[in-house]
Amino acid sequence: MRIGKQGTLSSAIATATADRITVRGYDLSADLIGNVGLTELFYILLTGVRPTEMQRLFIDAALVSVAEHGLVPSVAAARMTLAAAPDAWQGAVAAGLLGCGSVVLGSSETAGRLFSELVSEAADTSSPLAEVVRNRLAAMRETRTPLPGFGHPLHRDEDPRATRLLALADRHGVAGAHVAALREIVTQMPAAYGRTLAVNVSGAIPAVLLDVGFPMKAMKGIPLLARTASLVAHLLEEAANPIGFAMAHAGEAVISYQDASSQPTDAT
Repeated sequence: MRIGKQGTLSSAIATATADRITVRGYDLSADLIGNVGLTELFYILLTGVRPTEMQRLFIDAALVSVAEHGLVPSVAAARMTLAAAPDAWQGAVAAGLLGCGSVVLGSSETAGRLFSELVSEAADTSSPLAEVVRNRLAAMRETRTPLPGFGHPLHRDEDPRATRLLALADRHGVAGAHVAALREIVTQMPAAYGRTLAVNVSGAIPAVLLDVGFPMKAMKGIPLLARTASLVAHLLEEAANPIGFAMAHAGEAVISYQDASSQPTDAT
């Protein structure tokens, strides 16, 4: 019994024989090893072609910008997992990545989808971008839909990572329709929400990358790939200087126990 949509029974990414490994049509040993970096290989794997210099630069910049941010939830999960299972590095990395969702790290995909929809709607309807953004923000406010890519609990006035990425886009002349959509949201935010939220790194990443031609459907891969590198570093440090159990203890210390009998009951 077949379940789900079936594609052609083939893959265009890689194959191997006894004397050759082929990756997207390139000979891995002769063409890629020693000739491309991981960022270039990542793009080749995604698209089958080598990135332009601008694409490489901005994918690199995006990866660097979101790789590390201290003892955040994904890092805490990974370090506490390694503390409990010192031989399970793969499990500890997986534990950290499993928490990359719509609130932490994964919002770059949601923001990118929003920018892409705004740009497409403006083009398809021949409507001014300002009008399209105004209508979308009003609808989101009416339905209380979260606005992805804006606001940060620590960087309230400015996320320096976002500022840097957008400045690089301006400097290199690649800021296009998606950066324009982001900036139009910033312009209209006070009227729509009564306040201004800072553009965060998860808003800047998709705006810039979409403008250099990065595939929208792979946007979540940017924070996943970047944070993997950071998690490996944290696990190496955890192995040498364990703090995982201390983090778990600190978390338990600030949470008070509340007896079930004192909990409100659901009258329904």
